[in-house]
Amino acid sequence: MSGKRILLVDDEARLREMLKTYIAHEGYDVVEASDGKEAIELFHSQEYTLVILDVMLPQVDGWTVCREIRRTSQVPIIMLTARGEEYDRLFGFDLGVDDYIVKPFSPKELLARMKAIIRRSEQSNDNLGRIVIQGLEIELGSRSVLVDGNELALTPREYDLLSFFAQHQNQVFTREQLLDVVWGYDFAGDSRTVDTHVKMLRERLGDYRRFLITVWGVGYKFQEVD
Repeated sequence: MSGKRILLVDDEARLREMLKTYIAHEGYDVVEASDGKEAIELFHSQEYTLVILDVMLPQVDGWTVCREIRRTSQVPIIMLTARGEEYDRLFGFDLGVDDYIVKPFSPKELLARMKAIIRRSEQSNDNLGRIVIQGLEIELGSRSVLVDGNELALTPREYDLLSFFAQHQNQVFTREQLLDVVWGYDFAGDSRTVDTHVKMLRERLGDYRRFLITVWGVGYKFQEVD
């Protein structure tokens, strides 16, 4: 895993030390920051494979750091937080957060999610191609989406979900299956995460929201309809 660098941002020194030990043991280089200002400076100083970012930080909060990162980069971001309300999750996902872990958590759980996100990010870069469904265009190589010729601003997770659906049209998937293949790990059975992302994706797709069909009692499918 040489060359894979993780930016770990948390103001709790003991937590950083523990997570650094686990992450470094897997072969990743770990760069630490104890506040938001330092995190922004370190992020702009070199490239990272993934960012682990606490919400509550001195100097500059985690949401602001996330916004700053998303101005120039689509690097995967995992937010750490003591709050787990749906509003917070929606807010984080809307900013472009890839995952959301509520404290306290197991380091093994963080590692599993981190590896899944990195693996999915690497695989998506290899899947070159283009899907066109009426006025909806999905560029798999550049991870971009056009709606009637206009580029659509999607979070990384929204793009992953849309591209998966588009590549498996007319197939019905349960929420648990979507968690497994799109999120890439056991999400503690929180199927609301899928519903939240489908809702957000429908809002962004406008008229093409009709392609995302709810199969009552089962899950969702993506189907071209007039």
